[in-house]
Amino acid sequence: MNIKEFFYFQKSDRHVLMVLLGIAIVFMSLVYFLGSDEMEENEAFTEQNDYNDQQYDHRHRRMKSRRKQPYYAVPETKTERFPFDPNTADSTQFLRLGLQTWQIRNIYKYRAHGGIYRKASDFAKLYGLTLKQYKSLEPYIRISPDYRPAAEYYEEKSTVSSAITPRDTVLFPKKLKEGEYVLLNIADTTLLKKVPGIGSGYARAIIRYGERLGGYYDPSQLLEINAFPEDALPYFRVAQKPIHKLNVNKLSLEQLRKHPYIGFYQAKAIVEYRRLHGPINNLQQLSTTGLFPKETIIKLQPYIDY
Repeated sequence: MNIKEFFYFQKSDRHVLMVLLGIAIVFMSLVYFLGSDEMEENEAFTEQNDYNDQQYDHRHRRMKSRRKQPYYAVPETKTERFPFDPNTADSTQFLRLGLQTWQIRNIYKYRAHGGIYRKASDFAKLYGLTLKQYKSLEPYIRISPDYRPAAEYYEEKSTVSSAITPRDTVLFPKKLKEGEYVLLNIADTTLLKKVPGIGSGYARAIIRYGERLGGYYDPSQLLEINAFPEDALPYFRVAQKPIHKLNVNKLSLEQLRKHPYIGFYQAKAIVEYRRLHGPINNLQQLSTTGLFPKETIIKLQPYIDY
């Protein structure tokens, strides 16, 4: 057989062969291009995974190193020991002595309400103070003679009267006799200290509380001062001096709540009542709020203006 005849194709066969050849070329081209894109995507995906793994390892090592460190660092404060008077020491001194800030706030509140440390053992009552702390502080507590009970002065005077010097007379002023009295609202600390049982601490507390009230209208108000000695009441009278009054229709919430007889919620109730019902003409109107019982209204009456 002639080789030419073997490779001879009819025209229709040649057309079919050319079509098949074209299809094969197109198919191979698609396989080539699509395969290369998929390989690139796989390579990119692999590179991304490697990067994520590296980032994870880095974060994991960083977090692990952080866990080895304390969550926060509190600088150690070195406590000191030195003589101090708990009635006059300031916050800086208390901090140096090793007391906590909340304990210092309690001391300030106690003193602001007329509280007095008359002896070293009184300081042991400080909330949160441990026995170990108190024993280490006790040798350094110094109570000023101004805060000693007046009765001790009379006992010393009866036993060693010849030892009293002019300086002692200043520290322990001559006390009032039965039937004598001082006038609240006009007496200064010097006069107040003449009352039996009243020292410098209580004298200052009386003045401060009178300023907060706007003036005293009854000596029994002194009992509202923390630990005030009830035996001292007969030595007080109230001077006929105008009391500073509060205009409940004009003052703001903050101004109202500064008065000892008006708390935050009571001041808020006054402001809300004005907003909803208009001006207040009588304190009895506030009884509907449920925050002003009869006793409070009676106490407030001398201090209210409309």
